[in-house]
Amino acid sequence: MPDTALASPEQHARTHPPTVVGIDPSLTGTGIASSNGWCDVIGYKRARAKDPGITQLPHTERLKAMRQLVDQVLEQIGTPNLAVLELPAVSRSGGGAHERGWFWWQLYGRLRDRDVPIGLLTPNARALYATGKGNAPKNLVVDNIARRFPDWATDGNDNAADAVALMAAGRDWLGHPITNLPKTHRAALDKATWPTLPGDPK
Repeated sequence: MPDTALASPEQHARTHPPTVVGIDPSLTGTGIASSNGWCDVIGYKRARAKDPGITQLPHTERLKAMRQLVDQVLEQIGTPNLAVLELPAVSRSGGGAHERGWFWWQLYGRLRDRDVPIGLLTPNARALYATGKGNAPKNLVVDNIARRFPDWATDGNDNAADAVALMAAGRDWLGHPITNLPKTHRAALDKATWPTLPGDPK
């Protein structure tokens, strides 16, 4: 029987890269992307075209719908090695801002409860990582993600594209970049808030 040597930590890291999930929170279309090669969009679904939006439901129904959204997102992502969340755009104060804030903090808190390390990127940092421009419009982010990360089928959805950018930034920060990006893009990593991982020096 041939000897079977145990893989070194370096070999294991190459063959088992960390699972990173990017999350772009939204009540109507939360973008989720996994480094395992998939992305999805989960949001409040109207049963009929004339049904009210989530922010116009009675409070009890509104809370139930938002809790269901949180559960759906968490069920989808499981327990990754790192989750990267987009920070809320503080300039957005239109309808549903109150609910969006609750939704974001619920996702953040539930991830913390699972001991999932969390990275945080602003919308500008996410756009910078995707395009090299922090003020890039949504269509430019979608086009760049489709070109640089073709294995993730976003179908032109900007929420999914944002999630792929967040996920890819997390993998890059962990030292397992999915693709080589210019320094102008990778400057976004220095603008993000990253967690202290187990084993990191204090």
